[in-house]
Amino acid sequence: MILIINNGGQYVHRIHRSLKYLGMPSKIVPNSISPEDIGEEVKGIILSGGPDIEKASKCIDIILNSKVPILGICLGHQLICKAYGGIIGKAKMEEYAYTKIYVKEENDIFKNIPREFTAWASHRDEVKVPPKGFKVLAYSDICNVEAMKHEERPIYGVQFHPEVSHTEYGPEILKNFCNVCGMKS
Repeated sequence: MILIINNGGQYVHRIHRSLKYLGMPSKIVPNSISPEDIGEEVKGIILSGGPDIEKASKCIDIILNSKVPILGICLGHQLICKAYGGIIGKAKMEEYAYTKIYVKEENDIFKNIPREFTAWASHRDEVKVPPKGFKVLAYSDICNVEAMKHEERPIYGVQFHPEVSHTEYGPEILKNFCNVCGMKS
């Protein structure tokens, strides 16, 4: 099962539905869940987007101590950055539209995804400097860190929204994350 940590984002239920369409069991839980409450049936964690990084910071302990793969989406991506000491700041240009994503490195979540695709972005803050120990996997014309990955652990962040139909290859990105978690559709 994939645990979806709800940070108050508008697309949290869309993440759940997208996983359901892929045949992947998932459950939405509040971001106040403690690491001890994560059961053995959980094979991966998705951190949803949301409006407020301070309120969402309750789940930083999970990010730092998780034994399963993590995918942070939008604010979840920024939370991973914050947890590991990177820098988050106001975007040069707020994105509430389609944006072209350029994949620098295929890696696990971009496996069999074209080097360029269109994605839906909805944010005003972004990762400015990724934390030490993370590498940038993708960028756009207005955001230098559209996707990143921890160099040693299966922890990924994407600034865009793979869970919405506006994002090309969104289901494939989510499926690739499920594959990292050992769940095959």
